[in-house]
Amino acid sequence: MTTATVDAVVVGAGPNGLVAANALGDAGWEVALLESQPEVGGAVRSAEVTAPGYVSDLFSAFYPLAAASPVIRDLDLPAHGLVWRQAPDVLAHVLDDGRAAVLRRAPQDTAEGLERFADGDGQAWLDLVAGWNAVRDPLLDALFTPFPPLQGARRMVQRLGVRGTVDFARLAAMSVRRLGQETFGGVGAPLLLTGNAMHSDLHPDGAGSALMGWLLCMLGQDVGFPVPQGGAGQLAQALLARARSVGVECETNATVTSVVTEGGAAAGVRLADGRTIRARRAVLADVSAPTLYRRLLRPDQVPSRLLHDLERFDWDPGTVKVNWALDRPVGWQAAPARGAGTVHLGVDADGFVDFAADLSTGRLPQRPFVLFGQMTTADPTRSPAGTESAWAYTHVPRSLEVTGDLLERHVRAVEEAVERVAPGFASSVVARHVQSPGDLEAADANLVGGAINAGTAGLHQQLVFRPTPGLGRPETPIPGLYLAGASAHPGGGVHGACGWNAARAALGNHGRLGAVRRALVRTAWSRLLPPTR
Repeated sequence: MTTATVDAVVVGAGPNGLVAANALGDAGWEVALLESQPEVGGAVRSAEVTAPGYVSDLFSAFYPLAAASPVIRDLDLPAHGLVWRQAPDVLAHVLDDGRAAVLRRAPQDTAEGLERFADGDGQAWLDLVAGWNAVRDPLLDALFTPFPPLQGARRMVQRLGVRGTVDFARLAAMSVRRLGQETFGGVGAPLLLTGNAMHSDLHPDGAGSALMGWLLCMLGQDVGFPVPQGGAGQLAQALLARARSVGVECETNATVTSVVTEGGAAAGVRLADGRTIRARRAVLADVSAPTLYRRLLRPDQVPSRLLHDLERFDWDPGTVKVNWALDRPVGWQAAPARGAGTVHLGVDADGFVDFAADLSTGRLPQRPFVLFGQMTTADPTRSPAGTESAWAYTHVPRSLEVTGDLLERHVRAVEEAVERVAPGFASSVVARHVQSPGDLEAADANLVGGAINAGTAGLHQQLVFRPTPGLGRPETPIPGLYLAGASAHPGGGVHGACGWNAARAALGNHGRLGAVRRALVRTAWSRLLPPTR
C-alpha cells in the first residue's frame, strides 16, 4: 500500500468486499482493499489439495446467485477473464432405491422426468416455472437492493395483481415440506425443492423454507448452476482484476485489528503490523457482525443496546467438507445423476426432517444429508481426462466440536452414504482432503465455527432483523462505518449484494443529499437503540 490516507477502506476481500471496492472505484474513490489471507476471495477460492492436477473448490462451488445477480452481471466479469461452465444437468437427488429426481436445464425436460413420479407433477412443475417467469426481474431487484425494496416490491405487485400477490406472500411464508405436499403427488419434485431449501439452514417444516427451495430451483431452470472455468478462485480473480482496473489498491496478508474512530465516526483502520490507514469518507467491513462490533470496535464505541442484541445473534450450523480426487467418474446406480453438477443424497423426504432435527437438538446425524459436487463433470479443466474432482459437504451441530475421532466417524458416514448410491465409489478414491468446521474458519475468519451463511436464514434474522433488530441496511450506528459482509441483508450466497449495498450507501451519504440521508440514519438509529438503563 503506497498511501496512508484514502477515501475508503474495505476490510476483507471476499466476494462482497471485492464488489464494494469495485463500486467505489467506479465512482472515482481512492480505495484500499485489505485482506488478511494470502489471497483474495474469502469463501470463493480453489486449490490443488488432494492430488496434483485435481482442482478443488475449497468452500463455495456453484454460483446460480452470481449468474442471476444484476450486481455481478453489471460488472462484466467475462471481460476480466471469467468463463462460466455448466454441467449437462443442473442437479439430481438420488435415493437409495436407485431412483433419481433430476433438475435439467430446460424446464420441459425437468417436467418430463417428474411426471414419472406421479401424473400431473410435470405440469405442476411448469406452473411453478411460469410463476417464476412472472416475477423474476422485480423479485431479484427486491432481493438484492437495500431494505425497504420499494421499487422491486411495487413492480411485483403490478405484475401479480392483488390475488397473485397474496398467493406469493403465502409461498414466502410456507414451509417447503408443505409446498411439496400440496403441489405434487410424487416424491421427485419435493426432493428437489427440499434439498435446495436446505442449502440454507432452514428446517423443511420451517416458515420461509418454501421460498428458498423454490428460488434455487427456479434459478437452476433459469441460469443453471454455473461454475468458473478453472476453479472458484477464478471468479475472485476476475473481481480483483476489475477492481484494479478502476484504481483499487489491494493488499493481502494485511490483518485489520481495529476500526479507528474520531468524534464518534469511523476514520480508518489499524493493522496488525502497527500501521494505520485513514479513510476520508468511509470504512466498509466485509466481516461478520459479531466480528465488527465485538473485535474491531471497543465496547465504548458501540451502543450498549446493540451489544445486548448481539448476544442473541443466531449462527447457522457448522459444516464438514470432504474433497476427493477420483480415478474415474462416479458410478451412480441412478444413471440420470451422472450428468448433474450437484447431487443431493443420503436422505429421503422424511430423512430431511430427521437430519434437521439432529442439527436442532445437537445430535451428530447418523444419516447425513449430503451435497455432492461433480466438478469435472461441470468443468473438464478441473482434473485429468477420465477422472473426477469431487467434493461433498454436510452440516453438523454448532454445539459439537467435530474434530479427531468424531470428525473421522462423520466423514465415514458421508462416504458410506455415497457408497450406497454409487457402489464402488471407495475404490475410485485416489486421495482425500477433509475440512472440519475449525479448518474452514481458519481459512476464512468469516466462516465462524464452519457457518457458511454468516448467520441463520431464519425469518427472525432477516430483513430488519439482520443482523440484529435495526434498519435492515448496511449503515451502522457509527457514522461512516458500513457492514458489507453476509451478516447484512440480504444474507449469505455469492451475489455481491451486501457489498454493493454498502458501497451505494457510502456513496449516497456523500452525494447531493448526503446530509439529509445521514441525518435520517442518525435519527432512525437513535430511536432503535435508546440508551439502556
